[in-house]
Amino acid sequence: VQLVESGGGLVQAGGSLRLSCAASGFTFDDYDIGWFRQVPGKEREGVSCIRGTAGSPYYTDSVKGRFTISSDNAKNTMYLQMDSLKPDDTAVYYCAARPFSPLSQAEICQDYYGMDYWGKGTLVTVSS
Repeated sequence: VQLVESGGGLVQAGGSLRLSCAASGFTFDDYDIGWFRQVPGKEREGVSCIRGTAGSPYYTDSVKGRFTISSDNAKNTMYLQMDSLKPDDTAVYYCAARPFSPLSQAEICQDYYGMDYWGKGTLVTVSS
């Protein structure tokens, strides 16, 4: 199982980025998947999570209305569209996955220790 993120970079506040997470060795349909982010010295935070590729995604409050999680099953790729970016969004962004669990989407994002597979991360820097 491998996850590879891409799409990070430097953007001005108010701008947009789309992160991609290409998966190999499994299909998103059978997994809980999500995007997480971490700032040095702070705990990892669940940004958006979904059970498989159906259902209503969970978004942490600080990104609601600005970020959108989606997936392309044909490409086995997950995306995070990030609009109206703020300097506080600066972080390393990771995609992660775990086999289906009984957790809700919110619980998946809160229980990042329970995610089995992680990408190496992609850095997003938002300048003011």
